[in-house]
Parts: sequence; structure tokens; C-alpha cells
Amino acid sequence: MTVVVEEPQITAITEEAPIALARWHVRAGAFALDVLPATAVVATTALVSRTVPARGVWWWLSISVIGVVILAMLANRLLLPAITGWSLGRALFGIAVVRRDGEPAGPWRLLLRDLAHLLDTASVVGWLWPLWDSRRRTFADMLLRTEVRQLEPDQRPPAIRRLVAATVLGAAAICLGGAAVSYLAVYSPERATQQTKEQLATQGPKIVAQMLTYDPKSLHDDFARALSLTTDKYRGQLAAQQDLVQKGNPVVNEYRVTDYGISSASPDRATMLMFLQGRRGAAPDERYISATVRVVFAKGGDGRWRVDDLTVLTKPKGNGK
Repeated sequence: MTVVVEEPQITAITEEAPIALARWHVRAGAFALDVLPATAVVATTALVSRTVPARGVWWWLSISVIGVVILAMLANRLLLPAITGWSLGRALFGIAVVRRDGEPAGPWRLLLRDLAHLLDTASVVGWLWPLWDSRRRTFADMLLRTEVRQLEPDQRPPAIRRLVAATVLGAAAICLGGAAVSYLAVYSPERATQQTKEQLATQGPKIVAQMLTYDPKSLHDDFARALSLTTDKYRGQLAAQQDLVQKGNPVVNEYRVTDYGISSASPDRATMLMFLQGRRGAAPDERYISATVRVVFAKGGDGRWRVDDLTVLTKPKGNGK
């Protein structure tokens, strides 16, 4: 008799591969790469917009850059992960934000997740929670039921390193450009204007006093010196006044500036108000005089300041003979 023995069936048991959750420092690096370059550009450009003239060309350019960079950051954080599954930072570090069931997180869930990160920021602990949470979640992940998983190397987009490098270098270039704009459009002119005020505080009164002072004994030299202290625009007017003096009876005319004020200034132009005192004539016909004038100075190509216009606001008054 033959006995048939059935062989037991062996069922293969396969274990699912464990889910690789992203570690904390990897998440921090991806977040920093997604946010910090844009934040640096926005902060730098905002400072530029506050230093340049409002509603000017540089102001509008700064506001435009801020708007474009913010839109680019939102697109990188919200739209790219929904369309391609990654942002720049997450792609470089090989991680992805997904729902608990592994399905991709949509743009609205990602937006709410970024808003929920405010809770992580307010508590500070929320950002550190992945260090001891079994699912390595922040408070935002818990609220939106998301988690961050590590991707396989072949799942990363190609040429991501070059794309990230170009993005970071572009952000750095914009920041440097903003600093250059602040220097060239604001700091440098303000510094030059301050130098104008300092130079004219010393030179301005001397120039005016020398231009208006003359002595009949050295009239030709005094007038020639006065003409050398003026610009081409004002030189003809001063020469006409000197001709009238020469045709008359020249007497000693001596002025000194006793008080002054700079009403406006720019790197190559300034206006000063001056109070003059002096004497005219010689004893026994000598008399003391005073006057108030407005003087416009202009800097020439040789770096020297010259009188570009002089207006008498209060005509010379005498208190002597």
C-alpha cells in the first residue's frame, strides 16, 4: 500500500521596507536654503528702499525686486513641491514633504503647513520636536498630518547642485547690488555734500571777502584776483561792476564775513547766506558798513570753489561819516 503524504505549502513572508524619515539637521539645511537667500534679498532691498528717495527710480526698482523675490520664494516652497515633488532645498538634501499615507502634499496643505510653522517659531520647541518625536515631526507636521521623508539618491532631480549654486550666487549678487546702490545713490552723495559744507565753512567766507575787497593802490591786481574767484557765468557781471568802480573815484573797500549759514548744499553746488561788515574810504571820510548777501558757489573741474552768483539782500549801510 502506498501512502501519499501532502507536502506543506510554504508561504513567503515579505517585510515592507521601513520608511526613511528625514533627520533634523537635513530638514534644517533644506529649510535654510529655501528661505534664507530670499530673506536676505528682501531685507537688503527693503533697507535700500528706505534710504533712496521715495517714489524714485531706485525706490520702484527695490519694491519690484522685493515683490518678485517673495513670489519666487512662495513658488519654490508651495508650487514646485506640488508639481515636481521638491523645492530647491529639499531636492538638494533629498527629502520630500508628504502626507501620512505617503501621498504628495498639495499646495494648500503646504501653505497651511508653512503658516503653522509660526507656532513652531513662537514656541521654539516646535522646531526641536523632531529630535525626539518618533515620526520626527514639528508641531506644523502634527497639525497638517504631514511628515518629511528621505528620498533615494536616484529620485533627486538632475543638475540640482548647479541650480542651487546659481540661485545662491544670484541672491548674493542682488544683495551686493543693493549695497552698491545704497552707497552710490545715498551714502556717497551725502558724504560729498558733507564735505561741501565743511569746505565752504572754511573757504566760503574767505572767497567772498577777497572778491569784494580792493584798494586803489593795488586795484588792478585786486580786481584780477576777484575775477579768478568767480565762474564764467558770474565773471562778466563782476567785470561790469569793476568797470564802474574804475570809472569813478575808487576808495578802499574792505569786507569781512562776521556770520554765515549754508542754506543748501550738494556735492558740487551750495548756497550760503552771509552777513558782512567792513569799511569804505579812508580817514577822515572813512565809514563802516554792513550788508547781507546770498552767494551761490560752484565747484569747477579743478576741484576749486568759485562764486557762481551773488545777490545783495540788504544793501550796504553805514554808521559812520
